[in-house]
Amino acid sequence: MDQVSSTPVLDRIVSPADLRSLSDSELGALADEIRQFLVASVSKTGGHLGPNLGVVELTLALHRVFESP
Repeated sequence: MDQVSSTPVLDRIVSPADLRSLSDSELGALADEIRQFLVASVSKTGGHLGPNLGVVELTLALHRVFESP
């Protein structure tokens, strides 16, 4: 049986250029998926979570607006 991915939007991203093809709702879903990944990772390894969560939307916006590689 095929397992459904918990990060369907993130799984489609290969490069920052892929962000420009996403709709606003897909960008929101991507931000949610990244935050869920960060929470899961930090809960296993420990560390500071707040700064990582706060920069998700900023990073997505910068990569979408500016033509990063």
